[in-house]
Amino acid sequence: MEKQKYYVCIPAGEISQVRYGNNDDYTIYATTEEVTMLRAKLDNMDKAGLDTYVRAHVPIMLYHNDKSNDAYDDSMTKVFEMIYKLGDEQSRSHIEGMGVLGDNHM
Repeated sequence: MEKQKYYVCIPAGEISQVRYGNNDDYTIYATTEEVTMLRAKLDNMDKAGLDTYVRAHVPIMLYHNDKSNDAYDDSMTKVFEMIYKLGDEQSRSHIEGMGVLGDNHM
């Protein structure tokens, strides 16, 4: 399958072929299947984010011992791994500069 150009905005959970506003945090080149996989990873991150929101309102649960925060961190790492794999040079360079993937992906 042929790869198409997409713009990804993680905070909005958006993947688009149309560049508008601030939706172009990262540029990737992906097949339809890869976009579907990235969409699932973004959805998982969104669900994990909602779980951390709920946990934040339970004062007896400690942050450092919370599976929902771990799940959110893990899902965000998976999103960045996929964007790094599919991204253009600028996207990969930005992710490298953030240091979110460690030395294994560089």
